[in-house]
Amino acid sequence: MRVSAKSDYALRALIEMAGRSDGLPVSAEELGRQQDIPHGFLQAILADLRRSGVVVSQRGQSGGWRLARPAGEVSVADVIRAVDGPLVSVYGLRPESVRYNDSAEVLQHVWIAARSSLRDVFEHVSIQQLADSELPSAVTSRTADEDAWQPH
Repeated sequence: MRVSAKSDYALRALIEMAGRSDGLPVSAEELGRQQDIPHGFLQAILADLRRSGVVVSQRGQSGGWRLARPAGEVSVADVIRAVDGPLVSVYGLRPESVRYNDSAEVLQHVWIAARSSLRDVFEHVSIQQLADSELPSAVTSRTADEDAWQPH
């Protein structure tokens, strides 16, 4: 899987929002400055997140962006789907929709298994956990394996 800049930036912006102790809305300018995210790109990402119900915007002098629901209820998977679409796609299709001939049909099972594996991590890590730097043990156990850190 390739993590897009959009997903990475979106997650970083949301971690910044969730980590604010005052709970007040934060401007896109401040988010971009804090996380070194290009302003125009961040505006587009925030619009995607708003359309998906992850964030809301507030106008006015004390306006800005804030999470639409508690950070503990927003998963990494929610964010990736909001800005990039399905976790796994083949030719732009969901894995269960791809059709192969008999000899290559087994590939569909590989794509489905890959999606399941990604879900095991992405759906069980919340923005609040990221903001608190406290990942679930199921995730940290995967990073404890030295081989996980090796490029292949």
